Amino acid sequence: MNDIVKAGGSLAIRPDQTDWTPQQGAVLRQSGIDNEVTAEELSAFLHLCQRTRLDPFSRQIYLIGRWDNRQRRKVYTPQTSIDGYRVIGHRVVAEQGGDLGYEDTLWCDANGQWRDVWLLDEPPAAAKVTVIRNGQRFPAVALFREYVQTNKDDKPIGLWGKMPAGQLAKCAEALALRKAFPHDLAGVYTAEEMAQADNPAPEERHLRKVQPGEGDPWATPGPDAGQAGTTAVKGRSQPAQAIADVAGTTTDQAAVKELYRQAHGEGLLAETVKTADRELLELGAYLIARGQQLAQPKPTTGEGKPGEDVPDAVVVAEGEAEADVAERELRAAATAAGLDNLDEEFEQSYGIPIAQAGAQQMRQMTAILTGSAA
Repeated sequence: MNDIVKAGGSLAIRPDQTDWTPQQGAVLRQSGIDNEVTAEELSAFLHLCQRTRLDPFSRQIYLIGRWDNRQRRKVYTPQTSIDGYRVIGHRVVAEQGGDLGYEDTLWCDANGQWRDVWLLDEPPAAAKVTVIRNGQRFPAVALFREYVQTNKDDKPIGLWGKMPAGQLAKCAEALALRKAFPHDLAGVYTAEEMAQADNPAPEERHLRKVQPGEGDPWATPGPDAGQAGTTAVKGRSQPAQAIADVAGTTTDQAAVKELYRQAHGEGLLAETVKTADRELLELGAYLIARGQQLAQPKPTTGEGKPGEDVPDAVVVAEGEAEADVAERELRAAATAAGLDNLDEEFEQSYGIPIAQAGAQQMRQMTAILTGSAA
């Protein structure tokens, strides 16, 4: 069994290495890791790469950042593909002796009937994979409802919508392999397992969009909505319209910046809202535009002294908007190029869904689609 391919030269990870080299760090940041990653997360990632002997520069393992409402920042988690799990399993038995095998993958329908091939149009309710290591069975079952990646309408997205049986089987296989190789696979999860971490929270999934020509009974501003300088909508998750109303009344750009953070953390940036001039816009686009409006120099005072300039509104997004803009540009380029399976093509090319990708990765694909790639 051939060992995994390691990056050569200055990117090679040494077993005795205690920190990332400047060259390695530069390449890691190009892969989508931004300044929000902590030194502890990078150190733990290096240790994991050394222990698993998976190469981050060949995309066998990578760090994925997800917004955490409690910590108010992106939290980075190591991920690999199911192929990475298989490489580790086969390498371990090759080095330690023994054998590794599988029983037939099984899928279960909603009535509890198991099948060895899935031919139905609807997704399976569960998948079962049994790994056999040195004659010992390690079965694992993955439930579709626990792993499926959905949008705010609870509809499966990406490969979960196109190939649900295959995606669920990967999750079950990862569970079984982790049972069979608990030490070697500890601390790293597959992209298929972690995709559900990006699902909207239950209370967010049922926020319906404001339709043209109608009011929204949920769009009632909170108690602070009419106060200038309010920095956020207080209390539990509020509808997108309430956030837009606060942004429309405040004159403080920092308040808009905080509102953008809150909307991003609650998954509301794509919600349609009605602005002060009755225009219908996505909340994220409106908050950026509102921040730009407040970033204009203040008019001169009665004494003829110019007001203080507000910092550039681009910081409203503080890195988060960059990925949103990059995704919009990518989807527009895919539409212009007639590519109707963008999500599938992107995941096959980069190993992760668009929702988990960094701005640079999306812009790389945009350049390919528009013919502007170097």
